[in-house]
Amino acid sequence: PTLPHHRLTELAKRHGSLMHLQLGELSHIFVSSPEAAKEVMKTHHISFATRPYLLGAEIVAYNFSDIGFAPYGDYWRQLRKVCTLELLSMKRVQSFRSIREEQVSSLIRSIYSNTGLEINLGEMLCNSPYNITLRTAFATRCKQHDAFISITRKLVEAASGFSITDLFPSIKLLPMISGMRAKLERAGNANPEDSDYVTDDLVDVLLNLQDHGGLEFPLRTDNIKAVILDMLIAGTETSSTAVEWAMSEMIKNPRILEKAQAEVRQVYDRTGDVNEEDLHELKYLKLVMKETLRERCEINGYEIPAKTKVIVNAWAIGRDSNYWKEAERFYPERFIDSSVDYKGTNFEFIPFGAGRRICPGMSYEEKEICALFLFLTTHHHLFNS
Repeated sequence: PTLPHHRLTELAKRHGSLMHLQLGELSHIFVSSPEAAKEVMKTHHISFATRPYLLGAEIVAYNFSDIGFAPYGDYWRQLRKVCTLELLSMKRVQSFRSIREEQVSSLIRSIYSNTGLEINLGEMLCNSPYNITLRTAFATRCKQHDAFISITRKLVEAASGFSITDLFPSIKLLPMISGMRAKLERAGNANPEDSDYVTDDLVDVLLNLQDHGGLEFPLRTDNIKAVILDMLIAGTETSSTAVEWAMSEMIKNPRILEKAQAEVRQVYDRTGDVNEEDLHELKYLKLVMKETLRERCEINGYEIPAKTKVIVNAWAIGRDSNYWKEAERFYPERFIDSSVDYKGTNFEFIPFGAGRRICPGMSYEEKEICALFLFLTTHHHLFNS
């Protein structure tokens, strides 16, 4: 079956970059061009800053108390400030370097131990970011990788907003009749067995803020749980998906793989090692990462009714032929001498979003993806067979 964002891209080519679809009881506007995305995420950013109601977010995110689904307002602003200044600052992200390198080395050893055997790289890539995030949050490891990854996928699916309970919110008994509420409650209560063992890491930062932070709102235990859940889900699924696609594209494009390998080899031959300190020298590797990631108010003259759900199709925007030459081709060199970046100001390239709701963990994700990508490129020969 065609993936939803692919099908929506095809429909946008036929009906325009600002497209209205009535799904169930709710009006949906799908945005598929940089111009329209800029209108939504910058020009009218306050009008679209609050997330729509989702049953999954209410149950799993402790009544919308996480950073991802909290309504726009004082609470959300303070919570985002905590995330950007305390949890995900560049200094703190850099302090986790040894954890990233240790976990990625463990991944490489695991791949080596299975040389000649069939492996599921996607699952192995999912385990590494999960362990990295778990150790940065709790300074511990968890043995229940498969269980957590399964839960994560269920929660991501629940947060999509396309379940029957989300499309017909006026039918109050529907969540119970359909079994969706019970399903979400089971997923939300299924915690990794080691999650009660907490040492001096991100959880302690939040606990310290709870006791001595002087915040404008009380930081309750449920708020802390919601923020950590955000980090576990966002820090696991997005990084592993990006790296898996990067490796897939390079294996399909030997020229790109050889060029990335040659750059890594050049640094290795000079220093005898390759690690995060060398990332600033690996210009082409950064280009490959960018190419992997490319992949009531009035908007463009149309009045958008109140309570309309607006969905930005970043995949379609990243393949807009008006902005990208040979948009369907995997070609990292397109970013050479280009000022286009994914920091949220170039609306033709928004893998981390833009505006007030831009991903606060962008620097964390960037380091995690680069670490995984660097080591997998260095040990590319493991995949030659």
